[in-house]
Amino acid sequence: MEPVEIPTRCDDPVHFLIWSADELLPILIGLVFGMAVGQAMIGMVIGMVITNFYKKYADSHPTGYIVHAVYWFGLLPSRAKLFINPFIRNLLP
Repeated sequence: MEPVEIPTRCDDPVHFLIWSADELLPILIGLVFGMAVGQAMIGMVIGMVITNFYKKYADSHPTGYIVHAVYWFGLLPSRAKLFINPFIRNLLP
């Protein structure tokens, strides 16, 4: 078992016990959705499988890559005027 790094700074990701919030969220969403349709265990297992693939993908990319990709595709809601519109592309002639 690999050691778990405990956050020591205020800008570290939010953790619940030994899981970060972005790893725990698919499991909880799967559990809630599974409870809604009457199959809580199946929903939780699907959430765990999604979390496993997410962890493998996130570990092979730099920190913050997924948030950057979500923003770049325009899926991150923001009212900030400081960011460049992700749908504007500068194409060289």
